[in-house]
Amino acid sequence: MVGGGAGGGTGGGAAARTDADGPTVTLEGVILGIDTSLGTAVAVVEPDGVVRAQVESADPRGHAEVIGTLIQRALAEASVTVSDISYVAAGMGPGPFTGLRVGIAAARAFALGRGVPVVPVVSHDAVALELLLHDALTGGYEDAADESFAVVTDARRREFASTLYRGLDDDGLPVRLAEPALTPRDDLDRMLQAAGVIRRDAERIPAAMLALAASRAVVAGRTIAPADVLYLRSPDVTMPGAPKRVNL
Repeated sequence: MVGGGAGGGTGGGAAARTDADGPTVTLEGVILGIDTSLGTAVAVVEPDGVVRAQVESADPRGHAEVIGTLIQRALAEASVTVSDISYVAAGMGPGPFTGLRVGIAAARAFALGRGVPVVPVVSHDAVALELLLHDALTGGYEDAADESFAVVTDARRREFASTLYRGLDDDGLPVRLAEPALTPRDDLDRMLQAAGVIRRDAERIPAAMLALAASRAVVAGRTIAPADVLYLRSPDVTMPGAPKRVNL
């Protein structure tokens, strides 16, 4: 559990949505986003999308060494305290076993200590959301909304992890056409070209977009990712077999 950030902080603005079939959903405070599927990324975001802080480490292996420091830095740079956090967005992968478990454990521990919910988010959704919002801001969204694209990350062992998307839905969340999957490196381009899908490689996961996706999901009353981690590959451990019988 990480201690408080800069003192005297105040929470961010609220996001709200009125559902025709239910009461208004209002999200107060700020959202902490944590992802360790590639490097280590932490952000503090207001419910309406204002990014208060975003800090990262590109090291794909040193997650445990930097996660606590990055959370503290993000809180301090955002001028908020632990008590201002209303939700914790956790990047669920796809990604390697060792890296993912560090970030998810940190997110769950922080949320447990604060007494707030964890919102699971597919890590590739954050990349897709950033790409689509960039297109919207630069005037290219109408064309991009009709294009299918794959967010692609290095899964090591000569494989890529990819997830297919097309545009944003009515809640402002990326539309996932296919769930995350592993593909051999030599096969991916051929498969995407055959399907008419544009390849969009990612070397980082934007924690701010992870938190924004979580915010939009909460306001919409939706679950957008499984609670289980998206390893896509079994961890590099094997259960010990039965002890060998020794004849004396």
